[in-house]
Amino acid sequence: MIRPMGLFWFLLALLSAGVYFQTGVTSLAKAWALPEYSHGPLIPLLSLFLFLRHLKRVPVRMGPVSDRGAGLAVVLLAMVLGGIGRLLQIDDFAAYAMILWTGGMLLLSFGWRQGRQFWPPVLHLVYMLPLPGVLYYGLSTWLQWVSSNLGVWFLHQISVPVFLDGNIIDLGVYKLQVAEACSGLRYLFPILSFSYIFAVLYRGPIWHKAVLLISAAPITVFMNSVRIAIAGAVVDRYGIEHVEGVSHFMEGWVIFVACVAILFGLARVMLLLNPQRMGVVEALDLDFDGLWAQAQRIRLIEPSRALIVAALVMGAGALAWAVIPPRPMVEVAREPFHAFPAQLGAWVASSPQSLDPQVAKVLAADDYHSVTLTKAGERQPVDLFMAWYKDQMTGGTHSPTICLPSAGWEIAGLQSVPAPEGVEGAPFTLNRTVIQKGMERMLVYYWYDQQGVRTASSYYAKLSMTLSKLETGRSDGAIVRLITPIGPGESDSAAEARLQDALRAVVVPLPRFLPKS
Repeated sequence: MIRPMGLFWFLLALLSAGVYFQTGVTSLAKAWALPEYSHGPLIPLLSLFLFLRHLKRVPVRMGPVSDRGAGLAVVLLAMVLGGIGRLLQIDDFAAYAMILWTGGMLLLSFGWRQGRQFWPPVLHLVYMLPLPGVLYYGLSTWLQWVSSNLGVWFLHQISVPVFLDGNIIDLGVYKLQVAEACSGLRYLFPILSFSYIFAVLYRGPIWHKAVLLISAAPITVFMNSVRIAIAGAVVDRYGIEHVEGVSHFMEGWVIFVACVAILFGLARVMLLLNPQRMGVVEALDLDFDGLWAQAQRIRLIEPSRALIVAALVMGAGALAWAVIPPRPMVEVAREPFHAFPAQLGAWVASSPQSLDPQVAKVLAADDYHSVTLTKAGERQPVDLFMAWYKDQMTGGTHSPTICLPSAGWEIAGLQSVPAPEGVEGAPFTLNRTVIQKGMERMLVYYWYDQQGVRTASSYYAKLSMTLSKLETGRSDGAIVRLITPIGPGESDSAAEARLQDALRAVVVPLPRFLPKS
């Protein structure tokens, strides 16, 4: 039995969703071009397979379905989320909303009682999403640190003399930089997706499935550390010129296949504990028969009132986005940092210093300023660094606590403190921490400047930026950081007094370069 009107309204809703969430589709396409997310295009296909496989166990309901309201509510919620993303120009919101819309359409088509059991394929779609920038950099830095330490430990086990300084593996004659590309994220995301599907298809106890799912991350980190250790051993034995070929060979599919093999080995071990004796292949539900027949059930979609409402609302939303022009980017009237004064009260700034090209690429700031401040009578200098972003919807500031550990610095306590008395623009909060590497100690102040709103909280800064985007269309922002060494025999209070004195001088000209909303 074919229901052409049901198919018509469903296709109208689908095509309208493609237009309405178009910015999300564009965002995913850009992310999937990166090595870390190159597996992304496979995720919807694998989710479709999981759905059709599960659909074989769901009988066709020819009678009326009365519990479609929840599905319509979820579809409308997805439209709200996508609309907010469009207004704020946060493309990722539209990508998240597409997953929500997919779940809503399943609930709307099958009803709540039947539709809710399709959560595994819908949840699997999460693996196609790129991580938010702050989470990505935090996770990448942490994985670099773990991989570096494990890699050095493996090198020690095979008697390779090595020293670790941050993410730099010092082999004496040669030094290896464990860069962002070596963090293992490009293996982690595909392996997580594979382990999810593996767990869904696995015919075993729930705790078996949980172990298979959770073990994906440690397996990936372990194999990435082995890759780093092998590169270090090759450098130690044969020289730096041989490591590039080995690294390229060990990247990509080699690591992925090795992780999959370990995952299968883990499943085999757990099957030995299962009273029902079976092999790994037998334990996986790999029945592909009848999938095409299940796909043809799309012709049986009922033209319910909920589906018609969803299609009409989606169509109206898509038409509105097609007619309404996107909100233009607001030009910010500010002075560039190269005009920042060299004389700040009694403090004198050095010539601006350029960042390492790789660091500048990761920072991705539209304007930055890095100088050393000195003052007559002060034994130690103060380093001033400022980074400004024109549009934080596609990137933006991230905490120094993310990148400092990768350079070998240990963070000894981070606290939010009020700006000291006499600082122009107070009251506001800033972050204070002491960092240490070996015998070196430094005192650090930093804060986020969101169009004149200064705060120690990255979350409040993001909230302030979002509200400003709604009200004025601006999404620019900055981070300001001051660092001073704590000299040998110098007290923390003396370093603090120096840093506060420099802080009072620095904030005076800031509004010219970081204008208020």
